[in-house]
Amino acid sequence: MGDGRQYWSHISLHDEVAALRHLVDTPSLSGPVNLTAPEPVTNREVTAAMGRVLRRPTLFPVPAPALRIVLGDFAQDVLGSQRVLPGRLLETGFDFAFPTIDEAIRAALR
Repeated sequence: MGDGRQYWSHISLHDEVAALRHLVDTPSLSGPVNLTAPEPVTNREVTAAMGRVLRRPTLFPVPAPALRIVLGDFAQDVLGSQRVLPGRLLETGFDFAFPTIDEAIRAALR
């Protein structure tokens, strides 16, 4: 979508549940914690990974002006970008089962 360079946070359902359990089981961990995979990816990389895993072509991006017409103000949320890392989870020893986008997509298909 758009130019595809915006970062999208992702996390597998398995890792999100495990991270929540980790939060409950780690008394020293309090306050805000980023629940996102340790390898940030761009929209372009997510799209390519979905094409690879699903064995489907990813032909062309949706132009930003088209998204603005269809989504209105919500387009800014879709086209926005933040490169988020799970620093506090990693510092406290959390181990991701599906750290990459390809692994997370495959896990979602199980």
